[in-house]
Amino acid sequence: MITTMRKTLISLLTLITLPVSAQTKSTEVLFETTAGNIRIALYDETPQTRDNFLKITKMGIYDSLLIHRVIKDFMIQSGDTNSKHAKPGQLLGTGDFDYTTEAEFRLPQIFHRRGVVAMARESDKVNPERRSSACQFYIVWGKIYNDDRLIAKVQERLDSATQGSVKLTPEMIEVYKTVGGTPHLDGQYTVFGEVVEGMDIVGKIQQVQTDKNDRPIEDIRILKATVTKDLPQPEPQKKAPAKKVTNRKRPVRK
Repeated sequence: MITTMRKTLISLLTLITLPVSAQTKSTEVLFETTAGNIRIALYDETPQTRDNFLKITKMGIYDSLLIHRVIKDFMIQSGDTNSKHAKPGQLLGTGDFDYTTEAEFRLPQIFHRRGVVAMARESDKVNPERRSSACQFYIVWGKIYNDDRLIAKVQERLDSATQGSVKLTPEMIEVYKTVGGTPHLDGQYTVFGEVVEGMDIVGKIQQVQTDKNDRPIEDIRILKATVTKDLPQPEPQKKAPAKKVTNRKRPVRK
């Protein structure tokens, strides 16, 4: 996604009420941005990605980073560690940590519908296991595929990219026809959460003017990222009561 993805607003109520899946969401992260607040819930079905994202957030890594890449009718992307002090017009997209996380594809329950959050990654040529970036992520906007011919073309593209291993189910197709998204990315990038508040902000951001490298002309910055709903912490183990030590006076020998 970091290197290969260069190439009607649906209401939040619709996103929540459509029977697209049954993910469990026990954790949430709030992004306070210069464009408005975006709250995301993380899926328990992708525990490694979830836990890493929570760790990065708690470290304060996302604070002051730019939303450095925006493509209209596609997605918005952030998490480039080089973007915190980037100069105007500076090419971004390569800032990351020196590790990756295991791919966690959960098709057909979790897929690239509008409003989901997924991890960016390097291209298949250098990353055949499709492992995720440590910190760069994107929020899907996409488009509505209300033409069966478009769906057929997407399936052909998926067949080529995944050697026929990813098939769009009738349920997925219905969501892409009504809610929208980016189906050609299914089974290739780890989807690990969804926007539960602030899709209007995402919609506004994905329409901003950008330069030739898809960076917004006017900076959009994450002011602060906060874990607002965390995993339950294990109860501290009770220590065994200390044994009482009795000081015995030794008799003084005459």
